[in-house]
Amino acid sequence: MKKIHLLVLQAFIRPFIITFFIVMFILLMLFLFKYIDDLIGKGFEWHVILQLLMFASATNVAMALPLAILLSSIMTFGSLGENYELVAIKSAGISLQKAMLPLIITVGILGIGAFFFSDYMLPKANLKMGSLLYDVRNQKAAFLIKEGIFNNSIPGYAIRVKRKDADQTLHDVLIYDRNTANGNLNELMAKEGQMFISDDNQLLVLKLKNGRRYEETPSTSGTYNPRQRFMRTEFKETEQKLDLSSFNLKRTDEELFKSNYQMMSLKQLKMYRDSFLAKRDSNIRSTYADLTLLAKAYRTDSLNPKSPVKLLKAYKDVLQLIPNDKRMVAIQGGKDQIKTIKDVLSRKELYTADNIGRVRGFLIELNRKFTLAVSCMVLFFIGAPLGAIIRKGGLGLPVVMSVLFFLVYHIISTIGEKSVKDGAIAPFIGMWIAIFTLAPLGAFLTYKATVDSVLFDLDFYKRWTRKLFLKKEKTGSALPITQ
Repeated sequence: MKKIHLLVLQAFIRPFIITFFIVMFILLMLFLFKYIDDLIGKGFEWHVILQLLMFASATNVAMALPLAILLSSIMTFGSLGENYELVAIKSAGISLQKAMLPLIITVGILGIGAFFFSDYMLPKANLKMGSLLYDVRNQKAAFLIKEGIFNNSIPGYAIRVKRKDADQTLHDVLIYDRNTANGNLNELMAKEGQMFISDDNQLLVLKLKNGRRYEETPSTSGTYNPRQRFMRTEFKETEQKLDLSSFNLKRTDEELFKSNYQMMSLKQLKMYRDSFLAKRDSNIRSTYADLTLLAKAYRTDSLNPKSPVKLLKAYKDVLQLIPNDKRMVAIQGGKDQIKTIKDVLSRKELYTADNIGRVRGFLIELNRKFTLAVSCMVLFFIGAPLGAIIRKGGLGLPVVMSVLFFLVYHIISTIGEKSVKDGAIAPFIGMWIAIFTLAPLGAFLTYKATVDSVLFDLDFYKRWTRKLFLKKEKTGSALPITQ
């Protein structure tokens, strides 16, 4: 490898790593802001939060990688141009394309790696994150006793505390046991107590002092007796254990989430696409068979197609063919037949539309795996020549330009994907429209950078504007003066 190639490669690696992790951090913070209400106050263990953040980071690679390549390529060639290193490279007889060659290979390897990542790792990460996020969002909030309010979080109990100290000392405790079918028959009252949770987080233990327990139980006699026994118990100290297992995180079976498009590999997407296409075709073929059976069921012997009815005279209305005493029955029968056929066609249409929608979803994810890899290369061919043209390094103008172009790419791709979901355009066109739009721009910028264009040089436009106005002034002064 030439020293110049090594120089360009070293200048690219550092900003790429830095920008990639910065973008990942920003996207991770956006994820936390989005789901912060579902995470706070539910008593999750630290490793649960860490797992969720790890899976979310893996799913953000699809957006962070193209943006990092675009930003780092602008920074690399902008810095080389600002320090006149790019001029020295060109003066040595090395064209811009040759200087870009090691980065083209590097970005190509990153694109291929992104494709395999989206095919093998990303579906698993989406599956893990989707199932865990579902369980996190449906998890109960951590058990919390507030002063003067009945807490019904623990199944079968209602607890009220008049006052609670900072050391978890409770005053004037009232507990209703609602596990019986007849309502609040059991009641416990205590002047004070202590609250703590067992080591395995499964039990809430209340050590109560100076209280009473009231219980109503049915009569023990064998015959029906509406009278019940009432029992009152006084205690100096007692211990009440309440089950907290409903507050622990319960994991849902991941198999329930595997039918989602984003959780499938390329092979699975093709298999499900073919399966739903077969279901759609089978449904369309069965429509004709069902209508044929309905026609045979409704057809009478007088309407046998092999011996058509010969009309003796012209009739203005088809009802004149039916006797007067049977017309209402015939009309009602016709309405019922039409309603039945409409119901059959409506069900067939809904089933076909559902299959077509599922097929669109599979095709969207199938094309997304390829567009991720190609977008890395397209955005590189926009960023590298753009940096060579603007000749500005650092995190100033390159960040503004990269965010601008990435927003254009993201908006176009989002509009294309939404159009595919709505059925307005074909899946291939909708998912590749951003690539088709920006690829000519990348070729144009590469050409301009090769010929040392001053496309973004403000001084050039100022000089050009000044020359244009001076030329107009000279032309105006050269006109002859007529009397």
